[in-house]
Amino acid sequence: MVAVCLVLVLAMAGLVMDGGLAYLVKARLNAAVDAAAVAGARAVTTGNTEAQQRASAQQAAAEFFAANIPSSYMLSKPKLLGTTVTFNGGMVTVDVTAEAPMPVSLMQVMGSTSMKPVASAQTIRQDLDMAFVIDVSSSLGTAFPAVKTSAKSFLEKFNMSQDRVSLIHFSSGAVVDTPMRTVDRGFDRPTMLSTITNYSLGGNTASIEGMWHARDQLNKISEINRSTLRVIVFFSDGEPTAMGAKVNYKNPAYPSLPATTCTGTFELNGSGMYDLNRQDTYGVCGFGGAGENYVKSLPQWYNAHDDKQEFPIVTSASGVRPVTANVSDATLWRMNVGRAARNLPEAVAAKARDEGMFVFTLGLGASLKTPTGVDLEKGEDVLKCMANVADGPARCYNPNKPVGMYCHAATQADLTPCFSRLASAILRISK
Repeated sequence: MVAVCLVLVLAMAGLVMDGGLAYLVKARLNAAVDAAAVAGARAVTTGNTEAQQRASAQQAAAEFFAANIPSSYMLSKPKLLGTTVTFNGGMVTVDVTAEAPMPVSLMQVMGSTSMKPVASAQTIRQDLDMAFVIDVSSSLGTAFPAVKTSAKSFLEKFNMSQDRVSLIHFSSGAVVDTPMRTVDRGFDRPTMLSTITNYSLGGNTASIEGMWHARDQLNKISEINRSTLRVIVFFSDGEPTAMGAKVNYKNPAYPSLPATTCTGTFELNGSGMYDLNRQDTYGVCGFGGAGENYVKSLPQWYNAHDDKQEFPIVTSASGVRPVTANVSDATLWRMNVGRAARNLPEAVAAKARDEGMFVFTLGLGASLKTPTGVDLEKGEDVLKCMANVADGPARCYNPNKPVGMYCHAATQADLTPCFSRLASAILRISK
């Protein structure tokens, strides 16, 4: 009886010891295949064809698997059995399986000579529609080359055959460099990279112009063709200082004005105005100098692109800066134009979130943390509001709406890490 009981005791001890080791190996194996699947989904953006993208994903999965479990962990022999990459429309599925055969000790009394923990993981990368907005205002100065380099590296992180991307740059006005594809998937990354290389500096910071076009690009895609994830990525180095508007001039206000009141679409900023459609020269109705000498009043609604009356300029609503139409002197001009320039991009971002879009923002420079303007606000507060982050002003944070991310690049050296953080966050929510 003692001998029989001893066999049973040894079997139980073997089950506890060998089973415990197998559990540890299984846990580590699970972590390794999870990391491999995520790495594969991220790496699938590399390559111009499905074959190249599949090879990139498989290579990354193999590298991350090896990095996350040693070759002889707990006397086991971990082995990656396979990485399958499946393309289905705008969705990519990465399946990873692995095993880790290991010897047993006391369990040999039960006739078992080895155990083979097995693990698998799957990552589904959803399709993505993204509007990428880049500030090219003159205040960027010597940082501009670094901005262009970092922006190009950001685009490299997305799948040019699966993701849709629109490229927009802005200063006093905005230009849609590459429109969003409304039916087909993918984007022309080589052309975008060349376009960014050829950007030049100039103008003020009319953030509303870039944001309006970003939302407009995403909404040009019909609901049946939209991706499951819609994102705006907005880069700027400063607080908004200008906006576009159709304005009526005082008559007569200036010797060169025509006999009738002149109406056009203009940038309004703290020092003057000029025609948004002619950013290189002043138009017939555009002047340098103090705008309060020429403009009758601010319009009630943002009307630079249409007359939908979607975003109010003149407002006394709670949660926004109060703005009146009165710009009759320099003080009122700076206050009302400055406040409206800040309210409008926040309003467009809030509307975009109502429509299910995520907004990610990146700010450059120490000046973003310095209180400025009539209300002594920090420039980064606007960017935080646009992104809907918890550490932004309480007046604009809504956890029930899509929460994006804000990253502050204090110096040029922080630009690429910040863009990488945004890309990683976007890819994470696309899974």
